[in-house]
Amino acid sequence: GSVVASYPYDDSPTHKPTGVYSKSADDEVFKYLAKAYASHHPIMRTGKPNCPGEEGETFQDGITNGAQWYDVEGGMQDYNYVWASCYEITLELSCCKYPPTSELQQEWENNRDSLLTFIEKV
Repeated sequence: GSVVASYPYDDSPTHKPTGVYSKSADDEVFKYLAKAYASHHPIMRTGKPNCPGEEGETFQDGITNGAQWYDVEGGMQDYNYVWASCYEITLELSCCKYPPTSELQQEWENNRDSLLTFIEKV
């Protein structure tokens, strides 16, 4: 896991594992929506999730193009955009895939304003 808002495309023509910016026709819209979420999240907006084992990983403005981060062939985000004209971003909300119950209230607090802002933009 991580703490970042990722946007299409997740797949790239070269299928290199990482580092290839795969721009969609609606790139600016996707960046706008991803930034809307990230900018209201106390950790995501820093661009430094500080996840164990990935302490040096950073994301400018708390967002990333999916394929630039890591290439995913056949992902749902790209499929929905290409085949259903559905604008979808992926939200990585925690370094831990299954946070303990004791941390859920804090996760809600971290994401509440972001979620409300994102809903307003949509």
